[in-house]
Amino acid sequence: MGVGMALWVLVVGLVLFLGVHSVRIVAEPWRQAQIARLGAQRWKGLYSLVSALGLGLIVWGYAQARLDAAPLFYLPHGMATGMRHLVALLVLVAFWLLVAVYVPRNHLKAAVKHPMVLAVKVWALAHLLVNHTPVDLLLFGGFLVWAVLNFRAARRRPVSVPAGTLQGTALTLLIGTLAYAATALWVHQAWLGVAPLRAAGA
Repeated sequence: MGVGMALWVLVVGLVLFLGVHSVRIVAEPWRQAQIARLGAQRWKGLYSLVSALGLGLIVWGYAQARLDAAPLFYLPHGMATGMRHLVALLVLVAFWLLVAVYVPRNHLKAAVKHPMVLAVKVWALAHLLVNHTPVDLLLFGGFLVWAVLNFRAARRRPVSVPAGTLQGTALTLLIGTLAYAATALWVHQAWLGVAPLRAAGA
């Protein structure tokens, strides 16, 4: 499959994944009507199916399209090296925020209320700092715009989050760091052929 087709696969994946995750932003009454009509479990099942399909298309489409994508510009060598170290730190923070969604009573979730969306925002911004091809702009720029809009919408909805505890926060940081290390050392290279920690140390 050519690069052009891979780009289309990436675009379709983004539309599916970000679209289904935008329903609550742009069509909350319709979402509630579908939940009432289908039932909560069927709605969650369809939601998960579309999300998984979109994510799969994004990963495959991006991995193929980026192979022949030329950067729009290059950073000076010294700046590029420092930027890669900054990105490594930002992505670690994104992993902490992501894990904070699931670990009960941690200070990160208590502070930001919506750690999942903030994690996506930090992850997307970090990748845009060191990836400068049109394919990168499409992928990470799309996620960044979505995260900004979603975070603004989420902050308008009242949400009650339990106070954080030292144990919950420590567990969040530990799991997030381990997940980050596993992704950076093995998963990222297996999926995309890039070892980000080795690149950061260059």
